Amino acid sequence: MALFPKHRTEQTASTTPEDNHEFDQAAVDEVMRKYDRESNVRLWEGVPATVVYGLMALFSVFVIYVTLFATWLDLIRYPSFVGCIVFFGYLVYPAHKGDHRPNHIPWYDILLMLAGTASFFYVVVNAQDLTVRLGMMNVYPYEIAIGVIGIIAVVELCRRAVGIPILCVAGVFMGYSLYYYTFTKSLGFAKALRQLTVGLFFRTTGILTTPTQVCAKFIVVFIIFGAFLERTGISKFFIDLANSLVGKFSGGPAKVAVISSALCGMVSGSSVGNTVTTGSVTIPMMKKTGYEGEFAGAVEAAASTGGQIMPPIMGAAAFLMAEYVGVPYSDIIVRAILPAVLYFTGIFICVHLEAKRLGLKGIPVEQLPKLGPLMRKIYLLLPLVLLVYMVSSGRNTMAFAAAVSIVAAILVSLPDKETRMTPAIFVDALANGAKSSISVAAACCIAGIIAGCITMTGLASQIITAIITVANGSNFVALFFTMLCCIVLGMGVPTTANYCIMASTCAPILIQMGIPTMAAHFFVFYFGIVADITPPVALAAYAGSAIARAKPMKTAINATKLAIAAFIVPYIIALSPALIFVDTTAFEVIQITITALFGIFGVAAGLQGFINRPMSIPMRLISIAGGLTLIVPGTVTDVVGIVLVGGVFALQILMEKREKN
Repeated sequence: MALFPKHRTEQTASTTPEDNHEFDQAAVDEVMRKYDRESNVRLWEGVPATVVYGLMALFSVFVIYVTLFATWLDLIRYPSFVGCIVFFGYLVYPAHKGDHRPNHIPWYDILLMLAGTASFFYVVVNAQDLTVRLGMMNVYPYEIAIGVIGIIAVVELCRRAVGIPILCVAGVFMGYSLYYYTFTKSLGFAKALRQLTVGLFFRTTGILTTPTQVCAKFIVVFIIFGAFLERTGISKFFIDLANSLVGKFSGGPAKVAVISSALCGMVSGSSVGNTVTTGSVTIPMMKKTGYEGEFAGAVEAAASTGGQIMPPIMGAAAFLMAEYVGVPYSDIIVRAILPAVLYFTGIFICVHLEAKRLGLKGIPVEQLPKLGPLMRKIYLLLPLVLLVYMVSSGRNTMAFAAAVSIVAAILVSLPDKETRMTPAIFVDALANGAKSSISVAAACCIAGIIAGCITMTGLASQIITAIITVANGSNFVALFFTMLCCIVLGMGVPTTANYCIMASTCAPILIQMGIPTMAAHFFVFYFGIVADITPPVALAAYAGSAIARAKPMKTAINATKLAIAAFIVPYIIALSPALIFVDTTAFEVIQITITALFGIFGVAAGLQGFINRPMSIPMRLISIAGGLTLIVPGTVTDVVGIVLVGGVFALQILMEKREKN
């Protein structure tokens, strides 16, 4: 979810003119168009732009109204939502990435837009009749044609707004479903197509299933809230705050990137968007300080991706997880704290050790924003604080909390003339909220298709059986294959849609294998997110490399090393859920926190090959092994880890003293 929509990029830090000149707005936009499909949009100008943006603003108002007040049938509410998404999707996204002709939409896009929209509104108009007839599987032949057109329209929109990888997965499941009904059930192709179309289009078991329902109920309202939040200037506040806190220390710009990207990424919902937005400022600063381009781009990509797992927002996934798992929102954010701390501590240690290895300095104090004046804008956090409080209290629905927070965002924008929300900015925020919701909704529809195919064919039990057979009783092997599935399914997919896909497809597999529900959802969410920095489809890392003018693959490999905690922690969560405070005590929590932090230090030091001086390969391997044993909860593993990491650290100090003498 894009809580900070990417229609424009602010220069969000207190940087020097040279910094801004190093990577200007035109270059930022070019990187966004290359690596972020949401930025490849049609160019509307003049009166057409006014009409399109006006209609999208009305759609945002419509969604808020339906979410808060309407009590419609499911076959009215959800098809009307998807129909509007299809309509605006074809208005916004061209068929080809390079098509930027002003006010141009080809006839075939108009035809597909109108046919797709009409397909879903046919369901809306005939909802009462269809509700009765679907129970008896009484569907007319022409309605099957309508359903096929609607499915094609959604699939093509997803290709334009999200990308091909998720469609390849959906295509495999749809192909299997046709095979299942045609041959296994011996229905023949015509009846198989009819069965599949009814399930995926007309019933709430396909496109209109849980991911789309969750999107329509409150994801879009959160996106609209984010569009208003962006206008308050909160991203600039986050980066200035990070500069003020850590900019002066050794390798300061990299530490600024870690903190600011964690804060901005927490609410942005887009690893690529956040990498480009904050990276356009932080990456040139890191390079100017002395970091290599591949390392600078990797730091920004890893930190921006990690922002999606940072409580209390987690790119809105925290709210979704509460809905899917069926626990209070406050439970989710508490359980997410330690894994997020471990992740960012690992990155922070890596950049600190790299700065020490290179002998880098911080930013001169006189060039940094002062903390005192900065705190006068602390009121910018009020909309976020209000949102978290209202959702945590349990007295309000998530959609209502988001709506109230939109009002709060408008109010906090008023004191500053630069961010004050005028009627024009108000309409613009509504329109951009609608535009940012298109890719998320399209991905959720495809997630519904995948989930529907699995449910209708009973494929879930077969997948579970296959994984268990291959794993041969080893949970670790089963988790490894699930990890691969999550990374593939998560390629290039927005955070909230990403989690919807994982929760619908991969989490049930782990739950049926005996993994606790909460741990299963954390596991699939983490590995869905790290797809953005995992080669070969590491879009966030590639975007960071473009800004750093560095080698893409080397940047992606560095980002994977920096984010190593994200590849370790989910396994620990699944195999020993004490890390997310499941079945544990207060003493064990303290023990886990301390030992895990030391463990991350050991892993980070081993990967960087430096503590006080360069480390030999055997010493690096010992440090990594000791770090891993410390991360695993347990007294025996903790003792072993302390001995190994402590021994390496002590040896480093002794060797440094000998060199000085």
